[in-house]
Amino acid sequence: MGKDNFLDSFLLIGKIVGTHGLNGTVKVLSYAESPSVFKSNEKIVVKSKKGSGEKYDVNWVKLHKRIILLSLKGVISCNMAKTLIGSELLIERSSLPKLEEGTYYWSDIIGLSVFTTGKVFLGHVESIIATGSNDVFVVKDAAKKSSKKNDNEILIPALESVVEEIDIEHKRMRVNLPDGL
Repeated sequence: MGKDNFLDSFLLIGKIVGTHGLNGTVKVLSYAESPSVFKSNEKIVVKSKKGSGEKYDVNWVKLHKRIILLSLKGVISCNMAKTLIGSELLIERSSLPKLEEGTYYWSDIIGLSVFTTGKVFLGHVESIIATGSNDVFVVKDAAKKSSKKNDNEILIPALESVVEEIDIEHKRMRVNLPDGL
């Protein structure tokens, strides 16, 4: 499979982090807000650490504590499942519901370059924290060296008063930082 062109139409929704039992079930750390994106009898792409992707049919999906248990057709033993640990899971973007104007999938936000309204580069969105009331963008500047842990990290609340513009096409975000950030 062509790595870039093929996977461009897919959305990263999780990562295989372990196995469960002896029958090939995998443990998945979900990147999706809701586990409902993992669906039985649908196809999912398993992208190995080397970058190649292979389609699997999903047998079943179950929530288990804070992770998702996933059974893939053809993965029938613990040893087979172990070879998938570290792989990323992707689904076709076209299978997702359309979003309302001004809302985005997390995978579209992660990686954006973040600038202040004064055009100062702050870093890239590394991850997103769901807090309940609003999400928080974790922005890191890899070029900024510091002896303090997380000193190159800024936490930006995902609020309309702070995030002035999200430009997915140009992969950038403009923010008006509150006092103290």
